[in-house]
This record gives sequence, C-alpha cells and structure tokens, in this order.
Amino acid sequence: MKKRTTARDYPRTARLNTLVREILGEELERIGDERLEFVTLTSVVVDGDLKRAVAYYDHSRGEEAEEEIQQAFSELRGRLQSAVGRQAKVKRTPELRFETDTVLRNAERIEQVLRGLHDAEGSGGPTS
Repeated sequence: MKKRTTARDYPRTARLNTLVREILGEELERIGDERLEFVTLTSVVVDGDLKRAVAYYDHSRGEEAEEEIQQAFSELRGRLQSAVGRQAKVKRTPELRFETDTVLRNAERIEQVLRGLHDAEGSGGPTS
C-alpha cells in the first residue's frame, strides 16, 4: 500500500515552513506591538503550491485576549507578508493566515482529566 504524502513530507516545504516562521518571529519582534506580547509562533505550515501559509501561535494571556491578538495579526498581515516576500526569495509569497495552536491547551485538558480520574480512584471514589 502506497504511503500518502503531504506537503510536510517534502524537504523544500519543510525548509520553507521553518524559514517563514523565523522571518515572522523576527518581524514581530521588530514591530513590537503590545497586543502581541507573550505570543509565541509555534509553527508555520506552507501549502505545497505556496499559495497559503498558516502560522500557528499560542499565548499566555487568557481567552479574553484572543480577539485582540487576532485583530493585531489582521492589521499586521500585509506588513508580515511583505517581509516574507522580501526575505524568503520565493516566486510566490504565500497568503498568511494566523490561527491559535490548540495542541498544548488540549494536552493540558487531557492531563487534567486523567489526573482527576487518578485522584478519584485513589480516594476511594466510584469504581467499576
């Protein structure tokens, strides 16, 4: 059975993912927008055809800051995309989109649930 390949399987795309993440990180530091303090770019995934790129981020500012962070990324998208175009030296600059990386948050929730189950078993809680 043939293995299904994705854009991430190709070395060029993987290098481009890393390069775009580095460019965005440096540009965000240079901009210094207060709304993006404590925001970390966790990864970037560029489509194989270079038309789109999704930059995943996480932050420690709580759920109430999510709208403000999205607004900041929306306002800065053009400037960030221009920086990628200048520095990446690729034929086509991918259209940037910013999304919350939920992997760490979901992992924390799972860990809390498992810890709760373990605590319930250890304290003589409900048994099967």
